[in-house]
Amino acid sequence: MSESVSHVGDAEFEEQVLEAAEPVLVDFWAEWCEPCKRIEPVLHDLAAQYDGKLRIVKVNVEANQALASQYKVRGLPTFMIFKDGQVHATQIGAVSRMQLTQFIDRAI
Repeated sequence: MSESVSHVGDAEFEEQVLEAAEPVLVDFWAEWCEPCKRIEPVLHDLAAQYDGKLRIVKVNVEANQALASQYKVRGLPTFMIFKDGQVHATQIGAVSRMQLTQFIDRAI
């Protein structure tokens, strides 16, 4: 597994995501979410593939309800790409590796 996928909470979100120099893919997930668990290995592969171009972080919506509410997360997993402190693109629901790669490529 890649160490380049980090877990971020309310306290670190601004620094790790909003103030990041590069685009950041945020995976809003929960422990009980089966599709979230299935996409986990893909996220680690993509973190290595996009190293230097994109960071990937995970936000547990159960532990960070304020962030989930602020970004209006309604379904899991929800992927958001942040650029320059703003949401640039959103993808909701379980997607294939190819769909996730296309989502990233269009956004960055």
